[in-house]
Amino acid sequence: MAKNNNFKELERIVVKFAGDSGDGMQLTGSQFSDAAAIFGNDLATFPDFPSEIRAPQGTIAGVSGFQVHIGHADIHTSGDKADVLVAMNPAALKYNLPYCKPGATIIIDVDSFDEKSYKKANCTEDPLVSDKLQGFNVIQAPITSLTHATLKETGLDSKTIDKTRNQFVTGILVYLFNRDMEVVEQFIRNKFKKKPELAEANIKVIKEGYNYSDTIEALSTTYIVNPNINRKGKFRTMTGNQATAWGLMAGAEKSGLELFLGSYPITPATDILSELSIHKELGVKTFQAEDEIAGINSAIGAAYAGSLSATTTSGPGLSLKSEALGLAFITELPLVIVNVQRGGPSTGLPTKTEQTDLMQALWGRNGEAPIPVIAASSPADCFDYAFEACKIAVEHMTPVILLTDSYLANGSGLWPIVDMNQLPAIKPRIAEANTEYLPYRRDEVTLARTWAIPGTPGTHHRVGGLEKLDGKGSVSHDPHNHEKMVQLRAAKVNKLVDFLPEQKVYGKTEGDLLVVGWGSSKGAIYSAFDELSSEGKDIAFTNFNYLFPLPKETADIFKKYKRILVCELNSGQFAHHLRTQLPQFEYLQYNKIQAQPFMVSELLSKFNELLEA
Repeated sequence: MAKNNNFKELERIVVKFAGDSGDGMQLTGSQFSDAAAIFGNDLATFPDFPSEIRAPQGTIAGVSGFQVHIGHADIHTSGDKADVLVAMNPAALKYNLPYCKPGATIIIDVDSFDEKSYKKANCTEDPLVSDKLQGFNVIQAPITSLTHATLKETGLDSKTIDKTRNQFVTGILVYLFNRDMEVVEQFIRNKFKKKPELAEANIKVIKEGYNYSDTIEALSTTYIVNPNINRKGKFRTMTGNQATAWGLMAGAEKSGLELFLGSYPITPATDILSELSIHKELGVKTFQAEDEIAGINSAIGAAYAGSLSATTTSGPGLSLKSEALGLAFITELPLVIVNVQRGGPSTGLPTKTEQTDLMQALWGRNGEAPIPVIAASSPADCFDYAFEACKIAVEHMTPVILLTDSYLANGSGLWPIVDMNQLPAIKPRIAEANTEYLPYRRDEVTLARTWAIPGTPGTHHRVGGLEKLDGKGSVSHDPHNHEKMVQLRAAKVNKLVDFLPEQKVYGKTEGDLLVVGWGSSKGAIYSAFDELSSEGKDIAFTNFNYLFPLPKETADIFKKYKRILVCELNSGQFAHHLRTQLPQFEYLQYNKIQAQPFMVSELLSKFNELLEA
């Protein structure tokens, strides 16, 4: 713990780490997050890095960032503007300065500020002497030179030593926020357990950063963010991609099926494949396919063979999977398609976040092929909705699309460790041996067909991409049968509304303004709503996780409010969807298409504008 007893208690704080892609900002951010979680803070993180594998060093385009929001109170977003900015070069400072709060502490590596670096960052003046830094608490730390001095006797080469500079920053933050040094050291030892000499070098630099902080007047006051009193139980930090992978594994366990994932690597979904591939002891089978089409087709084959099957992708990959998705739909096989959305179109902005694939998920198939679409709202609840996607797919015999996005996938939060015994059962509709079996005979309640695993005696059947005769499953070109099958498949999906949880409304159950969000926009919208609601404003909020079909209470909720404002990170796709499903209501829109999540401040401005109109 810090030696300085002159500290202030804070409710919450936002720290932004920024530098070149090779400066270790993602690692330092994760390290700081883990220390906060162990201390008991609630938290949310937002990694933000360039799409290029080797972005030009020292340039604005090459800035890599990691934002952490920790709190004694509940945390719902990764924060708006930073209270503390770590800028490892002029480009990182220039890019992030507009996103710092007035009076913020800015820690810079002064060794990286010279004429050459100013030119790379397109700085027209020396930022260290300009008036742009007035009002900030600027700490000009010689991070690079002190790091080299600390490790000069270790025998490490200069390039390796440069990579430890981020740990000098860690040492400063351990001091500044009164963190436990032992926790930070253990993080490093776990990270470099195969290279103990690197672990010890990094720890040495951390301690040097800590000791440096104890000697400068600019850090005479330190801070404490106390543990969150609302969080009880066991938690761990979890990214959205990790939580999605674990939710799929939980779905397999509760259904008694083996999990198969057939996927092609694509940013930002690849980590789901990577996470599942290390859990072979749980019966998980992963197949890294040669392309997106092979990925989904392998998953369909595994579903036919009796596995709980999934495939993961992002927007461009979902486009390629669309024909095979129609095959999964017409054969009525259970399949989970996880689409981790990113900025588009085409290759677009692979490492940035948007909610731009909703229309593709809803309607991106030929023919009449309605498929359930659900969305997660936080990194932690990616687990819940991955599990829910498995339950819907298996019990209703249909493919299901789960939408997450880059903000959730790469971001992290506290995930409450679940008791598997508390999760609901998943009951596959598997045909028994030597019983009268028709592949398209349907359950009266769900309209789902029965799943016959190949090799089960007495269940010979045919499924495929051609239209089938109702009940029997033989190929049929009869126009009336086709119409009936189209209607039955649609009715089966529509019957899901009888099994969905009740749509929740926050705030007043009727009134002036209802704010509507879906998926990952929930945290920012809720934070803005909560602030205005506490001020007595006439506002309510509802967030949709079940996008198709919509919860059956939706119309009853909407009719109780004078105005409905739909907020989303696209040009209005969910608003358009609502107009097609519930055209009797008028929908206002607030849209952002900047490949960045909503800021609470901009939502507050919009809500107040409407409330005061």
